[in-house]
Amino acid sequence: MPRYEYRCRSCGDTFELHRPMAESAAPAVCPEGHEDTVKLLSAVAVGGTAAGPAPASGGGGGGGCCGGGCCG
Repeated sequence: MPRYEYRCRSCGDTFELHRPMAESAAPAVCPEGHEDTVKLLSAVAVGGTAAGPAPASGGGGGGGCCGGGCCG
């Protein structure tokens, strides 16, 4: 289940909630009981594993399309 981070505008507390994606836009109440909260953007990944760099595609050297020889 994804974790969302919120900040309370009343007391300034930052807190997290685990909730389904379908409820991500639902209002959140801070642990102190205040209802004036905002959802923060988070760089936390949800699930999965870390992987190495993607293999280069194209025909002749690395670096994606315009570095790999598939353009022009």
